[in-house]
Amino acid sequence: MSEGAYQRLWESSHVTLQELLDQEQPLLEPVPDRERQSFQYRLASLYLQYLGLLRRFNTVYDQMVQPQKRRLLRRLLDGVAGRVLELKDELVRADLCENPCLDRVLQDLKLTPADLEVPIPKYFLLEQSTAVRERRLILAEILSRLEPESSQKSFTGMHRTEAIILVQKAERARQGRLRATFMREIRRDEEQDRRIREDGWHKFSQCQAAITIQKVWKGYLQRKRTQQDRRTEMEFIGMLPSPNQVEHLSIISQACLWEDVRRLRQVEKEEEFRAAMVKAHDSLAETEGPDMKEKMKEQIRQWFIECHDLTGRFPDYPDASSGGSYSIFADKTPEQVRMELEMQVQENKKKEQEKRKEKGKDEKKKKKKGKEEKSKKGEVDAVLQVLPSKCIPMISAGHEEYLNTWKNRCESIHPSQNYDSETLREEKRKEVELEIRIQVDELMRQELRNLRLVVDKEEERPLRAPKKTPGKKTGKKKEKDLTPNRSVESLYEELVISGLLRKSESVALKDYVGDFLYLGSALSLAKKLPMPSLFDIRQNVALYAVLRLGSPDIHAMAPLIRSILLVGPSGMGKKMLVKAVCTETGANLFDLSPGNLLGKYPGRNGAQMMVHIVFKVARLLQPSVIWIGNAEKNFYKRIPKEDREMDPKRIKKDLTKALRLLTPGDRVMLIGTTSQPQLADIRGLCRVYERILFMPRPDYASRYVLWKRMIEARGVQPTQHLDISALAKVSDGYTPGHILQAIQSVLSERRFLQLSKRPLVASEFLGQLAKLDPVYREEEESLKDWYFKTPLGKKSMKHRMDQLEAEEAKLAKEKKKRK
Repeated sequence: MSEGAYQRLWESSHVTLQELLDQEQPLLEPVPDRERQSFQYRLASLYLQYLGLLRRFNTVYDQMVQPQKRRLLRRLLDGVAGRVLELKDELVRADLCENPCLDRVLQDLKLTPADLEVPIPKYFLLEQSTAVRERRLILAEILSRLEPESSQKSFTGMHRTEAIILVQKAERARQGRLRATFMREIRRDEEQDRRIREDGWHKFSQCQAAITIQKVWKGYLQRKRTQQDRRTEMEFIGMLPSPNQVEHLSIISQACLWEDVRRLRQVEKEEEFRAAMVKAHDSLAETEGPDMKEKMKEQIRQWFIECHDLTGRFPDYPDASSGGSYSIFADKTPEQVRMELEMQVQENKKKEQEKRKEKGKDEKKKKKKGKEEKSKKGEVDAVLQVLPSKCIPMISAGHEEYLNTWKNRCESIHPSQNYDSETLREEKRKEVELEIRIQVDELMRQELRNLRLVVDKEEERPLRAPKKTPGKKTGKKKEKDLTPNRSVESLYEELVISGLLRKSESVALKDYVGDFLYLGSALSLAKKLPMPSLFDIRQNVALYAVLRLGSPDIHAMAPLIRSILLVGPSGMGKKMLVKAVCTETGANLFDLSPGNLLGKYPGRNGAQMMVHIVFKVARLLQPSVIWIGNAEKNFYKRIPKEDREMDPKRIKKDLTKALRLLTPGDRVMLIGTTSQPQLADIRGLCRVYERILFMPRPDYASRYVLWKRMIEARGVQPTQHLDISALAKVSDGYTPGHILQAIQSVLSERRFLQLSKRPLVASEFLGQLAKLDPVYREEEESLKDWYFKTPLGKKSMKHRMDQLEAEEAKLAKEKKKRK
């Protein structure tokens, strides 16, 4: 795509953004609970549209070269990503489920499941690639020092005679195979000659032979044409891949090359723009700075005089925290300031008169007001309402800046995508004005003190401190630093040596394969509870973990989520998702699994010190993921005999305290994984883990995609001989881990070499599947029962029961009317 194409995409995105901002205001109005379904539909529609807008802004920001536009696009991209996370939170609150069914909304908006995919901004890794590379080098250096010398493999040499004998054996075997092949061909030719003599083909006349050859040749040509026409038709409707893979790959590689070239141009233009920013700031401070300073002084002196003429004394100068003199003169003329002062004097007089009248009112009215307020609060609790957004003001400001600055700008002025000097000078003029205003405020405060002493003969009035209400604590308790004299590098090395900080494998989130749940709404209408698909699990991990950890701005704006618990049978890919979060965000991986803590930091204060160091390093080197495998062990109801030695509950209290101290901006997330949550105290587990994602066995659609993608990943292209649909049906109850084991066992190196002669068939996998134990229905039902005991699961079940009771009551009334 050219620069003009990205510019058009940006313009069309702002048209969509304006439509979405117009839809935001009606959502703030309260909706009765009986209209829950329509409220959920509006939320889901808005969520999907913001998701598409996020995808477009991500594409434009990644490839736009002009530096000033990129700054605006970055703010819009972060704001839209934050709004997507807010709407996801609202959907969960309204639907009382972590995976609301969006298939009906997708169909109404004429979208596909691919449009539901959460786009991960590319700048997450691009902007911190240097820091991630340095961190990996440090980690590799520490790990290399820990490796013992004995672990290095030593290859013993071979004697010359033995080597010659080995080569001779291989050569003789090769010659024997060639001789056997040659003799086989000779025998085959002799057999063909014998059959020809016996059948009497030599009796054919020349004309008959020609006709026979023509028949065979024409039949062959027609079959070939039919196959070609069928393949062309299948390619046209998208049921077969294009045969010209080389051309397709060359186009993709060329597009990737152009993307890299544009990113290099972005770096060059950014460096030019930063140099121009410094130059513009210095020139404005030198040329326009003195005039700005004098103008501000005259304006503030005029304010002093007018206030003294109206009130009889000089005003209090605004504090620096409230903006200083800028809060008084922001886009105002001296006449407007004078009118405001007169209005304030009149308003103060009116307020005093109203206070005197209010004192004579009866107490009965106050009681009535209190009752009315209580009734209003009850009404608010009974309705659905969207919480105020932190992201909408930021998005609206960015949209306004686009309309005022860039919408009607002629792009032919800057074909090379250089910065706009006029816009840059306007921005820097505001910065210089603010810097000068701070200096002027200090001078004018001193001048105001002198005026009071000379004219009013009074000293400066002390500022009143805000009254502190007893019993209320201002601010949170800060964590006591147990390692004040230790550097981050030494703590980092200590965690690596002790095995608490690990090197994460590179796994992309898109490699967690699964398909969309197409019948979610249909199951809900049939009074069946839809279970999340692998696609839904991947989306939730992207929303709850990747987007929040990837950007500090998004993390600060989005609803705070400190911890996630992944619950599901073994083999569902829980560890893979943890590694994918680290890969997509460049996060550090800390391992606090009970099995990994055995013998580390012993003693009473050892657990406290360990948790403190882990969270301290995680905050200083964010983003960070703290993983706890077998998370149920930290909250055992009864500790089994085999686990008593490791003391799995020893970090329970310190972990809870450390999590509470995480605030918006601390890109640290605790991710727990468990396959047996029934063994844990559910209250303690739900108190630590804010979001619980249930991972059931994959459905038919996901199993079909799993078989197809995993076989293709091994370098095998499925043919018509391989019935993937049958494999998906037969493998019901098996996890992705089981399917991967079966494929690895069947597709060995020897079988891979035989594929050209003997194509792959579905029956080959059945034997390997039979050797593996599936996830039985009783085990999954046990996990479902546990999930519905969690806070969100309880609310969901209660809401479902209320719906069923309401429908039964409605049917009973209709039957009575018929009678």
